Amino acid sequence: MQAMATSTTTLPAPPVAAKKPHSFTHHGVTVTDDYAWLRDPGYPEVTDRAVLAHLEAENAWFEARMEQHKPLIETLFKEMRGRIKEADKSVPQKDGDWLYWIEFEEGAEYKKWWRRPVAAKDDQTADELILDEVALAEGKDYFRLSALSVSSDGRLLAYAIDDNGSERFTARIKVIATGELLPDEIPGTLSALVWVAGDKGLVYSLANEQWRTDNARLHWLGEPISSDVELYHEDDEGFRVGSALSANEQWLIVSASDHETSEVRLIPAADPLAAPILVRPREKGVEYDVDERDGTLYVHANDTHENFRLATAPLDRPGEWTTLIEGSDAFYLTGFDLFRDFYVIEGRRAGLDRIEVRYYDDPARIEPIAFPEASYSAGLSDNPEWAVDTLRLSYESMVSPATVYDYSVADRTLETLKVQEIPSGYDASLYVTERLEITARDGTAIPVSVVMRRDRPAGGPLHLYGYGAYGIAIDPGFSTSRLSLVDRGFAYAIAHIRGGDDLGRAWYKAGKLERRTNTFNDFVDAAKGLIDRGYTAEGRISISGGSAGGELMGAVINSDPHLFGAAVAHVPFVDVLSTMLDESLPLTPGEWPEWGNPIEDSAAFALIRSYSPYDQVKPQAYPPLLVTAGLNDPRVTYWEPAKWVARLRELKTDGNELLLKTNMGAGHGGKSGRFESLRETAEEFAFILWQLGVAA
Repeated sequence: MQAMATSTTTLPAPPVAAKKPHSFTHHGVTVTDDYAWLRDPGYPEVTDRAVLAHLEAENAWFEARMEQHKPLIETLFKEMRGRIKEADKSVPQKDGDWLYWIEFEEGAEYKKWWRRPVAAKDDQTADELILDEVALAEGKDYFRLSALSVSSDGRLLAYAIDDNGSERFTARIKVIATGELLPDEIPGTLSALVWVAGDKGLVYSLANEQWRTDNARLHWLGEPISSDVELYHEDDEGFRVGSALSANEQWLIVSASDHETSEVRLIPAADPLAAPILVRPREKGVEYDVDERDGTLYVHANDTHENFRLATAPLDRPGEWTTLIEGSDAFYLTGFDLFRDFYVIEGRRAGLDRIEVRYYDDPARIEPIAFPEASYSAGLSDNPEWAVDTLRLSYESMVSPATVYDYSVADRTLETLKVQEIPSGYDASLYVTERLEITARDGTAIPVSVVMRRDRPAGGPLHLYGYGAYGIAIDPGFSTSRLSLVDRGFAYAIAHIRGGDDLGRAWYKAGKLERRTNTFNDFVDAAKGLIDRGYTAEGRISISGGSAGGELMGAVINSDPHLFGAAVAHVPFVDVLSTMLDESLPLTPGEWPEWGNPIEDSAAFALIRSYSPYDQVKPQAYPPLLVTAGLNDPRVTYWEPAKWVARLRELKTDGNELLLKTNMGAGHGGKSGRFESLRETAEEFAFILWQLGVAA
């Protein structure tokens, strides 16, 4: 759909990036890239004046074109903010001698972390503030808390923060009772913070120069960082290392993995310098994770079935796995949690979340947890204790706000503890959600979740969201911001396309490597199917996706631009070929199992080039497009969207809007803070409403 007419007589012209001849050759194929100069050679520092000037010019163009829509942006922002309870708190959860919860104060962008002794019950005078994100973020354009971990004796708090979006966190340790910061300071972490050795040590991982966590390190409190011990080092550049405690807190679990293979070691948490126990050597294509109870390992693995099985093994023979729960085509076993008296498995059957309580002494006793709706998203929430008789659960659907339940294991009953409150009002009866199946071009049935008002006329505007990568399922959950489109007559649809694992591991595999184009075809075919069924019309569809979902956006507007009336691509992974050819970039070696290695494999080179959105831009009409980027983004580097927009400006034959907004002080997730991030959503929705000609 053509953008609504807007006068440009008083506005500057859109930025036109300089073309500087550049090319590279692989497998006998020469590829030209005249916008390669937009990558600052000093990255991750970006100081090149020409690069910065171009990004700033694009930002100025974005501001100029959106200026007349600022009243709409403000209206949308106020709507979205009005649906958020500003003064809010989570349901307290017991962990040892304490109850822990978080609170947002009125108007606060960030939260405060609190606790109270269990013995104090409702005595608010006993409340103890353990971390104040509001104070830590004061004066900062960007703030993000990652790891947060209280020592087992409840005395110390370890936490890590990032104040520029680069995702290199600085870890600190404070004495909770006094607020005193210990001199221990660990910069450059990218991991959990795990207490060991009776709270005398802290295990963490550093990001190396390529932003890869190839290590697990031990810091002894009070000792200089230079004396920290490397417990494990990973030599494969494609693998990442992470650490955690077993559910019974007896073992430090050190895992190394890429997108298709994993390897786990166990170290006594009380003696972190002891020799690690290797559970089973890595085998290409075999993924597994483990936990331990009473000398028995429980292993979640895909070695015998792609949808995973649960097996057991004696601790002294950890590689000898005996099946406890068989892998199944019908049930996708996504994970498990051990507790003292029972264990819980989670998975999906026909794409729908399922939680089951099972028992160590009675394998035939299976207790699925029943939920009230036919389509929903549910899972275990925060359950920190080993010996429990109640489970904390989270639940929502496309029409039901987020709900916190306690599930009594003995009684098999759900107790509602909290339902997300929407201060401006919400009546679920006004909305309807549907689960469709739309047949793709190869005959595969693609699930599509839809939410809309019951009084919405057929054929109106529709927003279609997709991701489709890394085996990440997009759950049919609740969104308050989404209502700003739905209440203006939009249907909002999620296409559960191949590349995610919504329908199991085979669904994921059917959208990766040599079958990657299934993901793009599924999305296009879902859009066509929604048109055929009368939900909308050609050109009345807006679409959005971020990161790998941004790659999806680029691919489908290259292949089927006429279908879409507006597209939004957030931090889009669109320069796929060049990125996968550059093993110096942070993520590249670890991404080869997902996309293929075009350096060594000529077929992978040809396939990636055939769909890489940047490489496939061509002279044609494109739908109106809004693109976002983060200057400090280590996942999708800023130059990918910048180069893509530059090439689109050069080649597209239409007069539709093309806008690029780069957050100059943020990374992959955009602006931080619960309200500032809403403003960016308001800008996105204002762009969509403008381009589809929907009344504000």
